[in-house]
Amino acid sequence: MKPYYLTTAIDYANGSPHLGHAYEKILADVISRTKKVMGQSAHFVTGLDEHGQKVQQGAAKEGIQPQVRCDRIANEFQKMLVTLGIGHDDYIRTTETRHKQVVTALLQDLFERGEIYQAEYSGFYSMRAEQFLQEKDKVDGKWPEIFGEVTEITEKNYFFKLGKYQEWLLQFLEENPNFILPAHRQSQVIEFLKEPLNDLCISRPKDRLSWGIPLPFDQEYVTYVWFDALVNYITAAGYGQEDFTKLWPADLHVIGKDILAPPHAVYWPIMLKACNIDLPKQILAHGWWTSSGEKMSKSTGESISPLELVNDYGADAFRFFVMREMKVGHDAEFSLERFESRYRADLGNDLGNLVSRLLHMCSNYFDSVVPENYEPEQPEIELQEKWKVTHKTSLEFFEEFQFSLGLDQISGFIRAINKYADERVPWKLAKSSDAADQRNLQNCLSNMVEALRLANSLLVAVMPEIHSKINERLGLPPCKSWQADLSWDNRLNGKMIKEKIILFPRK
Repeated sequence: MKPYYLTTAIDYANGSPHLGHAYEKILADVISRTKKVMGQSAHFVTGLDEHGQKVQQGAAKEGIQPQVRCDRIANEFQKMLVTLGIGHDDYIRTTETRHKQVVTALLQDLFERGEIYQAEYSGFYSMRAEQFLQEKDKVDGKWPEIFGEVTEITEKNYFFKLGKYQEWLLQFLEENPNFILPAHRQSQVIEFLKEPLNDLCISRPKDRLSWGIPLPFDQEYVTYVWFDALVNYITAAGYGQEDFTKLWPADLHVIGKDILAPPHAVYWPIMLKACNIDLPKQILAHGWWTSSGEKMSKSTGESISPLELVNDYGADAFRFFVMREMKVGHDAEFSLERFESRYRADLGNDLGNLVSRLLHMCSNYFDSVVPENYEPEQPEIELQEKWKVTHKTSLEFFEEFQFSLGLDQISGFIRAINKYADERVPWKLAKSSDAADQRNLQNCLSNMVEALRLANSLLVAVMPEIHSKINERLGLPPCKSWQADLSWDNRLNGKMIKEKIILFPRK
């Protein structure tokens, strides 16, 4: 079976990592790990977009070469991936030889087939977005803040026949209603395509921009950043090599909603169509992190360094928060208070205390040997029924990339284990010499251990480090297969487990 090939947007080498970068990588990593534990191999690619005017200007301001600046920023982003526990398979940089070769080959082929032509253009240009704009891009007669300073320029450039494929793309989207998730994003793209598409300027003259891949058919120009950056997805899959189809087409592109249309939902499908390359199977557009309802960004001073939170609370607590808090495809509010609340309640009070007190009771009452269980009574039946629902619904949500809803189900099950303990009161049963109470004590701890094992198995993709620590306490290796590990079978009965551990220290 072909590996599940998924990518993130490649980050732009124009600044340090922020919360949005971290979230996107965690989301893709959770998807990749979920596919693996569901029994499918996965190939996960991320990377860095290194060409363009802002990179050239930033380097000039520092008095260094653009490549030196890119190397430094690449190092920052790669360190972030390690810190967040991201298990990517490839890290692609657009300054690599393998990428330049693919971009050059595609451009030459398109030019020879008449899909690229030269023309003079007069119009508006956004330095911040590094793109030409049209009057229709204005909102209430003004350029949106996202474009920064907009100037009017006239210059000769090369253009790709984007408009030629407009009707084809519209028909493709209508025939493939799940191409873009969530569904309302696909609807927005279809609305966008109802306006005429201009051909895409795919070059910049070297006298204005020298930091880029030269056009193979005219060395006085370099390639426009989008025609360069988007190609990374096929470069990383080995385009031009015999084993390209072992990975391509991509199963999923994970991107932010701000680069959905036109880059990923219009430029990219049309570029692939024109190059006779299969389209990706799906695009998942996630939302923004906001603070008081406004997008968090460096320009507003609302940027949060994810690495500071990771240093204070650990990578898995941060991973849990962003996956639990953001419903995929929608915006989510960030505040330190919300983060700390999740950490204290969902992780510290619910999961952390469950692990700690359960291991402590097993140690005190049964010398850390998991007791045998007896015929379930009503409390055990209810807990097992709760597991059946959690098992089914959480997996359904995970398959739909709705990790927030899946984690809500798992958190509800963890609370149910704690509620079960409060009903069974094993600490009181342990003080009784009555045979029935002793059987109930055994039943209680055996079922709590099994319920914890199952809940923890579902957390492996979101919190791999915490998952491994809990399983290590239970004498188990990390979960590799949900098919093998999600059945309620009391497999740890009679096995030795370890003493308690503090997973989420109070801050």
